[in-house]
Amino acid sequence: MNTAKTDHMTYMDGMEAIDHSIMDTVLAATADYDYEKYTEQDVFRALNHDAITVEDYKALLSPAALPHLEDIARRAKSETRKHFGNSISLFTPLYIANYCENNCIYCGFNCKNRIHRARLTMEEIDRELSTIAKTGLKDILILTGESRHMSDVEYIGEALKIAQKYFSSISLEIYPLNTDEYTYLHRCGADYVCVYQETYNPVKYEQMHLSGPKRIFPYRFNAQERALMGGMRGVAFGALLGLDDFRKDAFATGLHASLIQHKYPHAEISFSTPRLRPYINNEENNPKDVHEPQLLQVMMAYRLFLPYAGITISTRERAGFRDNVIGLAATKISAGVSVGVGGHEEEAKGDEQFEISDPRSVAEVDTAIRAHGLQPVYSDYLWTEDFPEDLRNHAC
Repeated sequence: MNTAKTDHMTYMDGMEAIDHSIMDTVLAATADYDYEKYTEQDVFRALNHDAITVEDYKALLSPAALPHLEDIARRAKSETRKHFGNSISLFTPLYIANYCENNCIYCGFNCKNRIHRARLTMEEIDRELSTIAKTGLKDILILTGESRHMSDVEYIGEALKIAQKYFSSISLEIYPLNTDEYTYLHRCGADYVCVYQETYNPVKYEQMHLSGPKRIFPYRFNAQERALMGGMRGVAFGALLGLDDFRKDAFATGLHASLIQHKYPHAEISFSTPRLRPYINNEENNPKDVHEPQLLQVMMAYRLFLPYAGITISTRERAGFRDNVIGLAATKISAGVSVGVGGHEEEAKGDEQFEISDPRSVAEVDTAIRAHGLQPVYSDYLWTEDFPEDLRNHAC
């Protein structure tokens, strides 16, 4: 199939279609969002409300809110402390493969890019995970490039079985799956799924995703819901800020998450806030109009709109910024990061997806967290040492 000519709103063979009502609601509301109409008074009105409405959320994301970040920060810090205490969760990602079938013009893993591709063997995965576990971390994020052929569901499942030996919480950031496939990977040990829509503007999305399964907008949009239908305990949302109008993308991300939370109240919801970073074959790429004040604005708007949601701050951002947003809005931070394939036990086998800005080790990030009067948390809150072993381990 020549996917370059495929309608980006039409499912490919084998893709599971589910109810589109949430997608339709988000796209309609985002199209109608005119952030220029909000005023300083709208921002202050929002901050005076005990519960932030969708209209308040729109005001907090508007340009009118930017001069009032200190006022918003005070409210955000209070909400973060109220719901998360002084705890900051630590994790690290492990890329086990970087093969990809998608032609996405902004990504270092683009299938057209001439990069060093690699896939870890199960023995290499075990060594990598063992090395990471020695840092004390109990929360791991396993990633692949988006290639069903080179990183099939069974391969990922075997990696998860190994990860269960070392980690109590295992998240996935892979290509979107059908519900039954999420069920299988949940039984293999995964409990959390991260899928980022990149941009919620279908026109821009089509322009950015020229070919490959990722080109299909609704299949990606509904991935979080299929993951929850497949038994995952939680899902993460995000847009690649700067790829399109970041205010509209941030609004859509928050609304998407809130509608999923309403439909699946048991689910744990979180956000990630990646900005465009330089990558192989495009070292000059920078986030359009999204500087640190705007990024902080988005994070704090997420916090006030969905105060129970976790917020992850990535190593795409510099150390100083990351240190300042933990406890203020962010509740989870990565450390000891390698964005090449492997790279924890020995030199990475494959090229990285993007350049990181904060290369600090787990110990260095731990020290920074404590210096801010916060408590680093290594173990997922679900499990304790006396929690029954048969409930901690999934049968696969």
